[in-house]
Amino acid sequence: MGVDLGDLFKKEAISLTDLKNQVLLIDAYNVLHQFLSIIRQRDGTLLKDAQGRVTSHLSGLFQRTANLVDARIKPVFVFDGKPPALKEKILAERHARRMKAEKEWQEALEKGDMRTAFVKAQQTSRVTPEIVEQSKELLEALGIPWVQAPSEGEAQASYMVKKEHFFAVGSQDFDCLLFGTPVLVRNLTSSSRRKLPNKQAYAKIGPELIHLQQNLKTLGILQKQLIDMALLIGTDFNEGVKGIGPKKSLQYIKKNGNLENALATIGQSNAPTFSEIKELRELFLHPEVTDDYQVQWHIPDKERVLHILCDIHQFTDDRVISTLDKFLVLGEVVKQKNLFDF
Repeated sequence: MGVDLGDLFKKEAISLTDLKNQVLLIDAYNVLHQFLSIIRQRDGTLLKDAQGRVTSHLSGLFQRTANLVDARIKPVFVFDGKPPALKEKILAERHARRMKAEKEWQEALEKGDMRTAFVKAQQTSRVTPEIVEQSKELLEALGIPWVQAPSEGEAQASYMVKKEHFFAVGSQDFDCLLFGTPVLVRNLTSSSRRKLPNKQAYAKIGPELIHLQQNLKTLGILQKQLIDMALLIGTDFNEGVKGIGPKKSLQYIKKNGNLENALATIGQSNAPTFSEIKELRELFLHPEVTDDYQVQWHIPDKERVLHILCDIHQFTDDRVISTLDKFLVLGEVVKQKNLFDF
């Protein structure tokens, strides 16, 4: 889900062509949730093979990664590890919401209300260990590297970009900015249009860049103050203060300097304690990350890809072979002495 920073951050509209030759670290769980939410049948049912195994994530991962590689972008997928203890309450709440949505989905199906059914089905998406392993296996067959984070994938990806070996983190979540990524790319693996809330209409969307330091300067705040703003709004690790959105949080932090002073002004009884604030700040400023990773692209193993997608999951051979052609550019990458250049 991530923190809601609304329209506070300036976004630069770009195209995939603008990212040519760049190495992007993609928040794997974020895009898998995206595929599981969007790639569904009309009644909300996930795509499945003949044995009833979910394939929505494989379809999205294969097609969208092919588009990135075809645009001469070099993706690296970063997977979540064990979630921090602070996230347990939020994860429990999400589980409860999924169970509620599951029930409402079935009720909508019984009524024949396909529009509501699809919306409720989207809210039931969950990235299972099986989905993660299948995704890693497909990426390996395609020649695309992946990195296992010890904890939050967003934190690991942001850390790697800060080391300046990589261009940006690709994710829908603004949390990457809290973890300090210098550049965030949103809508990287999204479709070219997005349904507007509660309307039968769609808006055209495309990739957009967000530069952290430029936005901090424009807003007149520091990185620590951005984190304090997020804690006021609510993050994946705390509930936030009721009634505080992006604009109000900016006003409170700029006026009071930090979260402790702001809370004294607001006077909320459900606000985090000073000890909890310190722990939450530490999570964003010094997250658990690792330097134990290798990033290298390979020529796709065509037979292995066909086995995974066609033999096991009954994808159409012709369509898979056609899409695989987009990965041929990886042959150029492997020949380069410097893996960070095409």
